[in-house]
Amino acid sequence: MMNKKTFDSYSEELQKLKDLLFSEDTSKIITGIQNISPLELHIFAANYNWNSGFEIPEAILGNRNCDFGTGLLLFYRADGYRVLESKDAVSGSSLSDWKKFISNLFDKIVAGDFSNKMISFTPPLTKVQAFQLRKSNPGIPGMFFDKSPGDDVEIPVL
Repeated sequence: MMNKKTFDSYSEELQKLKDLLFSEDTSKIITGIQNISPLELHIFAANYNWNSGFEIPEAILGNRNCDFGTGLLLFYRADGYRVLESKDAVSGSSLSDWKKFISNLFDKIVAGDFSNKMISFTPPLTKVQAFQLRKSNPGIPGMFFDKSPGDDVEIPVL
């Protein structure tokens, strides 16, 4: 695992990730991310353009190399904050793809369905936000507020 290292020596791998990220062929992207490392999957997820829909994030979550930190990253990038604010935000949403994705991801995180915990992710919450969420929804598991286990990784922009 990389511990706050630079990616200069990984330029070839990063170029492959960039080529996948900017491909317009969804099936090529899904095939391309099937056998990449947890770190590469995390970098890919961090750079994913959510305007492209949920099919690719679902494939990332379905990858056996998907790390717990990557799952949390996807949760927050998919506007998981709304789920933590209120369960009604999910049930009341007209966005069926988002509802399905965020509900499944929430359940997967709570159930501990990630075999890898090598990449750390710190939820993007201020102390005030975390306090307010805990106060209004005391049943939210701490894993949504706390830094996840693993190594800190500097995410390059692809």
